[in-house]
Amino acid sequence: MPYPHIGPTGLGQIAQQAAQVLYQHRLVSTRQMHRLITPHHTRTEYLRRQLHTLRGAGLAETVGRRVSGQTELLWWLTEKGAQSVEAVGLLPPRPYRMSPEAALGPLQEHTLAAVETGLAFVDHARRLGHECGPLDWSPETAHYYRDEARPGEDLSLIPDAVLNYVHTDSRAKQRTLLTFFLEVDRTQMTIARLAQKLHAYAAYQTYIPQPPASRRATAARRAPGTPAWRSRYPVYPRLLLVLTGASANRLARRIADLRSLAASDPLLATTALRAGVTTLDQLREDGPFQPVFTPILGPAEPTDAWLRPTTPIAHRPAA
Repeated sequence: MPYPHIGPTGLGQIAQQAAQVLYQHRLVSTRQMHRLITPHHTRTEYLRRQLHTLRGAGLAETVGRRVSGQTELLWWLTEKGAQSVEAVGLLPPRPYRMSPEAALGPLQEHTLAAVETGLAFVDHARRLGHECGPLDWSPETAHYYRDEARPGEDLSLIPDAVLNYVHTDSRAKQRTLLTFFLEVDRTQMTIARLAQKLHAYAAYQTYIPQPPASRRATAARRAPGTPAWRSRYPVYPRLLLVLTGASANRLARRIADLRSLAASDPLLATTALRAGVTTLDQLREDGPFQPVFTPILGPAEPTDAWLRPTTPIAHRPAA
């Protein structure tokens, strides 16, 4: 799809595409931007020139962070850059604005890990001939609901991202739109808090909005109400938890603890929630359509992003 010019600055297509990616994902490293936008280029010089054009026009800014002894630039849009993207009207408006303080703050690593998770889907979609692009996931979209366990409270479920992925089966000539709730855990929250998030996904799945009091009697004579999620999704999204930020052994223990807590939740025991957990390293290396996910509920047999049991990956020797 051609990218129209952003305002009067006459930016090239790559710079325009970069501005849209920064608007959608808030904070992205140069390396991540290269993999998202210019993976067909072996070197990053051209992309870097386009990004510096954005910065020179006052549309983007940077901070640096040290990675393996080198400085890596992290990019975000200025207010002027965000307004320029919004003026084009190709993306849903997002109220969030990045700042130097936020870019250097405690959420930096989590934001970059969420981008890295989306990138794993993009990378493997390219290899498999599926469809998932740089703008096919949206971070932190609120879903409002109520929970019988917390009467009278208006609650919101905010996934780290909602990702759309078109799976193509060339042999069966079938294309399937898959939607995923993504939760990225860098082991910063307690395992009990992570289990509470699982409960929230089950509560949202079963939440049926009540009609206003004036229509309640009429509604009671009709069929049961429609779950709130059906106004957004044709099928309730699969929930994928992606763990990072610790050793493989610690993450394996965290997965076991999470499964144990989930098994003791009465709501999760009766829900149709399809949820799986993996590590970011596994997701990047093998992709979402290899059996890298451990189901949160039921037997711990490895499965893929369809969350159907399949054959485990053979053990690989250490590199």
